[in-house]
Amino acid sequence: MNKFISYIFLFSILMGCQNKAEKTTLLQAGKQPEVQGKLFIIGGGKRPVSLIQSLIKEANISQEDSIAILPLSSSEPDTAFFYAKKQFVELGITNVHNFYAGDTLPTAEVLQTLKSYPLIYLSGGDQNRFMERIQGSNLKNILQEAYQKGSTIAGTSAGAALMSEQMITGNEKNYSEYRSTPAAIEKDNIELAEGLGFLPQAIIDQHFVARSRYNRIISTAIEYPQLHSIGIDESTAICISKGNQAKVYGKAQVVCISNPSNAKATTGNKLGARGLKLDIYLPGDTFELLRQLVPLVE
Repeated sequence: MNKFISYIFLFSILMGCQNKAEKTTLLQAGKQPEVQGKLFIIGGGKRPVSLIQSLIKEANISQEDSIAILPLSSSEPDTAFFYAKKQFVELGITNVHNFYAGDTLPTAEVLQTLKSYPLIYLSGGDQNRFMERIQGSNLKNILQEAYQKGSTIAGTSAGAALMSEQMITGNEKNYSEYRSTPAAIEKDNIELAEGLGFLPQAIIDQHFVARSRYNRIISTAIEYPQLHSIGIDESTAICISKGNQAKVYGKAQVVCISNPSNAKATTGNKLGARGLKLDIYLPGDTFELLRQLVPLVE
């Protein structure tokens, strides 16, 4: 009997090693473990009715469903909630709930209820403000669990930047004065910080073509070649399903810059590279995000 139990124990260990090996092989092959939810990432600016209708369709929302809005990025959260809610109400969805009323997070118990919402919407504002306001809470883990289990997470402007694991803050390390976009392509200038982590394989920038933010993601593509650098223009969105399948919605373009050869050169503080790959996607286009573009160098 003891020998039988020993065999069972050994078999369990071997199976566990096999599962771990399979997961590692998946990552090395450029694939993510499949998630059930979707991301609907809007590049900011005006949100046409057709864009919100596409969001509702992708999230499979009916008029009986509830939507959670998290206006934590905004300096005026109640105003941000009002205008976000208004767009959904005008399309017949009236069960819209504010999860940051009175400039305070709900209790831990109430935050747990977010997992039951089929659509969770992150407003615009300042992505750094959002991350500061959730410190000490379990909100990031709750949102990730909701996404893994089937919720659609949508965000606009700052809410788009938050989707990345390594998030563009909007600040520059080499210059104290805020600029809408860097004036040059310089090494170690683009400041990144912790985001919500839905996209471990990408960096998201917003208001992209409208504000000519090319220098920002050219810099990140050179310095973080393992990641997709994606710029989403205003009134435009990408919907990501299965963790890596992207489709473009809206009125303008999505710009992707990658560095598959891991190229990097410097002269002084200026960055250079050869063989960068540029893709410009239009509404209706689809593309795939690999887990990582080049092997990480330890």
